[in-house]
Amino acid sequence: MDLDTVRTFVAAAEAGQFQEAAAELAVTQQAVSKRIAALERDLGVRLFTRTPRGAELTIDGQAFLPHARELLRAAERAVASVRTGRRPLRVDVIASRGAATGLMRGFHRSHPEIDLDVVMLFDIETAVSALRSGAIDASFRAVAAPGRPLPEDIDFVRVLDEPLQLLTGPGHALASARSVTVAQLVGHRIWMPGIVPGTEWAAYYDDLVAEFGLTIEATGPNFGSDVLIDTVADTPALATFMSEQTRLVWPAGHGLRRIPVTDPTPVYPHSLLWHRDNPHPALPTLRAHLATTGTGHDAPGTWTPDWVLPR
Repeated sequence: MDLDTVRTFVAAAEAGQFQEAAAELAVTQQAVSKRIAALERDLGVRLFTRTPRGAELTIDGQAFLPHARELLRAAERAVASVRTGRRPLRVDVIASRGAATGLMRGFHRSHPEIDLDVVMLFDIETAVSALRSGAIDASFRAVAAPGRPLPEDIDFVRVLDEPLQLLTGPGHALASARSVTVAQLVGHRIWMPGIVPGTEWAAYYDDLVAEFGLTIEATGPNFGSDVLIDTVADTPALATFMSEQTRLVWPAGHGLRRIPVTDPTPVYPHSLLWHRDNPHPALPTLRAHLATTGTGHDAPGTWTPDWVLPR
């Protein structure tokens, strides 16, 4: 649909006269009449009835008016989405309760003047495609899963190594421990239904299992964190891994325990990815903020897979 004719229709409907609409649009009255006639032909209905006072909307015109206004608003949003100086900075995070979201909350508190859109894409391939197309400006991911080298036009910097903790219910054999070593976890069932084969986080946990002989089960549908913690609280034989900065709230009666894992501490490596030619003016500000608020990586006593890129 021709947006010029839609814009002309809305102007005429609001003015009540073609002449006033022409003055507002800086066109001739004849041009307004031609555009309205073209729109009526496209729709197959009459939109206006001429009266001595000007032009009144028909019943069909009244029905079309709110949709015409929404078409114009959608066009404005579409234009704003690609004007990098005006649109929000679009950042992808893996999960709403994870460390990356916490980093973005800190950035927003430090820079409230920067508009943000936070999205959650599925895996690193989807995120990289969105970075290259301009659909997003930055993404938090583990870089890089085996066999998945980043394209040359995608750059990254490691911003956070997040320690894993063991989450157990009150009846678990390790529930009273102040900390547990990785070796102590051998033989215990660690249930993580959110692991999806082929993703970078699946590659991380596959290597963790292979390195230390752990038992991680990804069986059953993933009904979300609420069902996960309910099951762990009620099942003494099950535990799960939870990142240190994952925010969870559970009923007081659950009696859940978050136990640090040591010797070594498995850490999940978060990197910020972006396209090297991305022109968004807020992207350098985000990178500078993370350079001062992130943590070091490959600290003594921690573990990450060999494929995790260091920089």
